[in-house]
Amino acid sequence: MPPFFNMATGQLNNNLQVEISNRQIIKIALPISLAILVPQLNFITNNIFLGHYSQDALATASITGVYYLIFAMIGFGLNNGLQTLISRRAGENRPDEIGRIFGQGVYISLVIAAIGILLTWFVAPAILRNVLHSSKTSEDAISFLRIRIWGLPFLYIYQMRNALLVGTNNSRYLVSGTFAETVANILFDYLLIFGHFGLPEMGLNGAAVASIIAEFIGMFVIFLVIHNRGITQRFSLFKHFRWDAKYAKQILSLSLPLIFQLAISLISWEFFYILIEHHGQTALAVSNVMRNIFGLIGCVTWALAATTSSMVSNVIGQGKAELVPTLIWRIIRMSMSLSIVLAIVLNLFPGMLLSIYGQDPAFTEAAIPVLRVVTFAMVLMSFSVIWLNAITGTGNSRVSLLIEMITIILYCIYVYLVLEKYSLSITYGWMSEWLYWLSLFFFSWLYMRSGRWKNKVI
Repeated sequence: MPPFFNMATGQLNNNLQVEISNRQIIKIALPISLAILVPQLNFITNNIFLGHYSQDALATASITGVYYLIFAMIGFGLNNGLQTLISRRAGENRPDEIGRIFGQGVYISLVIAAIGILLTWFVAPAILRNVLHSSKTSEDAISFLRIRIWGLPFLYIYQMRNALLVGTNNSRYLVSGTFAETVANILFDYLLIFGHFGLPEMGLNGAAVASIIAEFIGMFVIFLVIHNRGITQRFSLFKHFRWDAKYAKQILSLSLPLIFQLAISLISWEFFYILIEHHGQTALAVSNVMRNIFGLIGCVTWALAATTSSMVSNVIGQGKAELVPTLIWRIIRMSMSLSIVLAIVLNLFPGMLLSIYGQDPAFTEAAIPVLRVVTFAMVLMSFSVIWLNAITGTGNSRVSLLIEMITIILYCIYVYLVLEKYSLSITYGWMSEWLYWLSLFFFSWLYMRSGRWKNKVI
């Protein structure tokens, strides 16, 4: 089915419904995967530059990276809720409501960004100084985060525009903004971390400034694309740009459980990295690289997960709930096939990947066993996250929050016992990902199999 904007004729098409086909899945997922890949490449680029700058900077970036990721995932939770609502209205062919929903999403995201900035400046420093063993690591992290957090408003507005594009079957336009962002990030990382071309050598803080500049550019470019393609006019995005309690309540009702779900998930990961820090700088640096690999391999899986959420919501909006299981299994086959191939490649050539971080042979030797654990976890994630996002697409975000909370409790108990109480190797610590994804799969699959989601109205 063609998208609402026909590239050949330049005309708008009012039909926003999707089909159940591999072609439709790929058409939606491919641009999303590229959009997710670019921020991950930004993280990896930051860490490659920081790895060549110093191992201390690479280690500290693991703490700061996961901290910022907590707020990024809060925005992603709001983005998912907004996307589900937009997709449902698209499936129902009610484009008049899409602009109103989008406007409220932007308002809410800016309020959350302001809260994030205040917490980072006035609460996070005290927490980091108390939980990290190294005073240098804590002070470097605080200095970095007080700069980095100012990129949050740009990131959130960018995410809201992503929700609009994915929810209206226009995910192909995501690529332009993310491409501009990654080019800017690489350029300013090079200039500001090392101090080239007369600019100051800022080290770790240079990566923070570079990321803020890149996020602003990505947001600005995607704004231009939406405007030039007629999407702004099609949905009257700024005509309804004022507070509307009715639509704000709809968004928050769906998004708050997703926000809490992603926030507690990432907070538990920050807890994991704090425990890793107690094992030394090398363990922390290795784990930071594993986070990069996790993000890199996960791009396709997360894109297919976002596609699942959007398409499930759209199909239910069409009144075809009976097709949801077929859609889920189609997406799982794609996700697992790609993840298995990537995992095999990484396990065949682990040294080649790890060498780009510029560390010594001892680092590589310590990282390879962890890499093997992480790649297996990625295969488990390839089907687990699809089932979880199917629940999001049905509008039952409170159920997905409950599943996440149960899983996180199991995860935190495991990492505390393994890393803190018994001080086992970080290789065993990373096996917590196996427990996490298997638990998510089991509970999500049980709920979808029960059929209780079929009567949910949003």
